[in-house]
Amino acid sequence: MRAQLSFAAADRLHRSAEFLRLQRNGVRFQSPHFVLYAGSLDADPARSRLGVTVSRRIGNAVARNRMKRRVREFFRKEMRAQLPSGTSLVVIARGGAAALESSAISSELTMAARNLSGRIAGRS
Repeated sequence: MRAQLSFAAADRLHRSAEFLRLQRNGVRFQSPHFVLYAGSLDADPARSRLGVTVSRRIGNAVARNRMKRRVREFFRKEMRAQLPSGTSLVVIARGGAAALESSAISSELTMAARNLSGRIAGRS
């Protein structure tokens, strides 16, 4: 049995086709440091999945990997519960995101999750 706060490989988006499908067909939300796309991929209707994209403009490999870990941790602890089940999410970090404190990342992504969950519910 899977722990509630785990983040296994099945909880991630892996293929670029999944990222592109969400970017084309999903609901978009833009904050000062992140762009988020959310939607349903119909792979597993009970599992929410996350994909994170961080470009080289954010910083070196250490900064990019730290940014991805921080976004995944927030998704695992808080954001997954705020989104409807079965929602897949792509988070794209923008310039300046690596310099943010964890609380600032949390507040931006919380605001985005609230907005996206309302727009997803209104769509269906």
